[in-house]
Amino acid sequence: MTRIVLFILFGFTPIMAQGPDAHWATAAKNGFGTSNTLDSKVWFTLADGVMTEVFYPTVDMPKVRSLQFLIITGGQTENEADDTVHRLELPNPASLTFRQINRAKSGAYTITKTYVTDPRRSSVLIRVDFNTARNAQLYIKYVPVGDKSVLVSNCGLPTLQRRQCTLALGFGETIAKARATARTSLARGFGAVAREYELGWQKYVAKLPRVQKHQQQFTMAAMVLKGLEDKTYRGAVIASPSTPWGGGQKPDQPPVSGYHAVWARDLYHVATAFDAMGDRATAHRLLDYLFRVQQKLDGSFPQNSWVDGRPIGNGVQMDQIALPLVLAYQLGSNDRSTWLKHIKPAADFIVQNGPRTDQDRWEEKSGYSPSSLAAQIAGLVCAAEIAKAHLDNVSVKKYLDTADRWAQNVEKWTVTRPDGASGYYLRITANDNPNDGAKMEINSSTRVVDERKIVDAGFLELVRLGIKKPRDPLIVESLRLIDQLIKVKTPVGEAWYRYNHDAYGETPDGGNYDGRNGVGRLWALLTGERGEYELAVGDIASARKRLDALAGFANDGLMIPEQVWDRGQIGKGTGSATPLAWSMAQFIRLAMSIERGRNVETPGVVWERYGSRG
Repeated sequence: MTRIVLFILFGFTPIMAQGPDAHWATAAKNGFGTSNTLDSKVWFTLADGVMTEVFYPTVDMPKVRSLQFLIITGGQTENEADDTVHRLELPNPASLTFRQINRAKSGAYTITKTYVTDPRRSSVLIRVDFNTARNAQLYIKYVPVGDKSVLVSNCGLPTLQRRQCTLALGFGETIAKARATARTSLARGFGAVAREYELGWQKYVAKLPRVQKHQQQFTMAAMVLKGLEDKTYRGAVIASPSTPWGGGQKPDQPPVSGYHAVWARDLYHVATAFDAMGDRATAHRLLDYLFRVQQKLDGSFPQNSWVDGRPIGNGVQMDQIALPLVLAYQLGSNDRSTWLKHIKPAADFIVQNGPRTDQDRWEEKSGYSPSSLAAQIAGLVCAAEIAKAHLDNVSVKKYLDTADRWAQNVEKWTVTRPDGASGYYLRITANDNPNDGAKMEINSSTRVVDERKIVDAGFLELVRLGIKKPRDPLIVESLRLIDQLIKVKTPVGEAWYRYNHDAYGETPDGGNYDGRNGVGRLWALLTGERGEYELAVGDIASARKRLDALAGFANDGLMIPEQVWDRGQIGKGTGSATPLAWSMAQFIRLAMSIERGRNVETPGVVWERYGSRG
């Protein structure tokens, strides 16, 4: 049994438990909060009317599984998650402050909880309002992980009618330090802590650009991305503060990362969002993390890592090696040390090991991927531009010659032509022959499909990164095909599957993904990518519709998910991962591109070499 010290000043009786299955709560979060300070190394998530994970001392280390109230009234024992109707409020649109209002299905009571963290120390404060006309007793069901937390309360009698009180959940290296942290925060009072917490976020929000539409969603996306950056390992932004479908390790097993990990690809998208907002300091910090913490000695990057840089996955994904080079060019990070220690080794790795990738951007298949090829070509052109500044003409020629050759062969490697004339881009080809009918096993299933029958919208990366014109005939024809095969209309707008035959999603009956019998659902960020394509075409009205759809996919806490349902609650977030940093970043980047009338991320040097020709 995990050792926990629970300190109650006046009232509530604690109940501590490991939980029935000891896995994590739902990944469909509608609240995520942390202070906009470095002194408070604690993050919380909310879902289903209760507090779920709390992370400490880094954003990849969950130390709490859940905290909720049990209510005994009328001889019945109820819990907030199952026996109340939940509502979420955002008391301050310029702060990561969240309020849960849980009304008993019986109508017997209402519990209102407001969440902030102490900007000066690692503690979460919860203002609790309990309202009932009956005699009732409240108990705290608290499921911790490890022995670094202490819960303190200033609540009164266990039997309450109308009562307001505060819970403080403090963390520390020892139980004594955690207790001191919680008691100090509680002594300051919820009002004082909340005012300081909200002022910190308001100062950040005041510097954000204004957009014509969806300002509150834009602001929330920016705050969430800022909050997802670790406060010890600066520049490390995790993919999501959730474990997809609540899976994960049991207490006696070593920790698994879930989505509490750093992917170079996701970090690239987050950095471009910060850059688009004008927060170049944060964007530079993310690039610095990529180069100085994540990058390997051979110039490559791990599949993903803990925030301290320890690798987790060992898959080689060529786009994750190339995109940091594009980011370095965009941010003007071209000093000699960065060139010699980071940019040149990565570019040399691409030349030596590309264009084939061990894993595509969906981390599933090896081969020739249009999206991965786009990243590699753009990365080499950007690296060549930086090499020019350092008079390394040998590298300039090597990178450009390689990029040109690959750009000329993209269609040969990835476009199938069933009738010998017209054709379309495939999701990925196992070898450099897209017409040989190679069979491909679909990940997380037993299905085997002819690779010529599997398509996705990854080829749009060729447009976004400046390699192909948006009206290129093969691009247009491939768009027509994917719209027939993988587009779904939802009540808030159109959405797309990753690819046809995808199996990464809930089971056919809607149950949690089991790794064997899944059905791919719609990915919110793909709607944003389509909007960027339409902006490249010059169709700003359609791009705005895509932004509307992205905002429509968000839940009541303005969290944009990874996946949304394609049936039933169509357009609503699934249990995969919410919020997803990539989705939030995609919203910001599309919004800023619309404001500026162009795709802010397209590297000019690549467009000038390829896209602007002819």
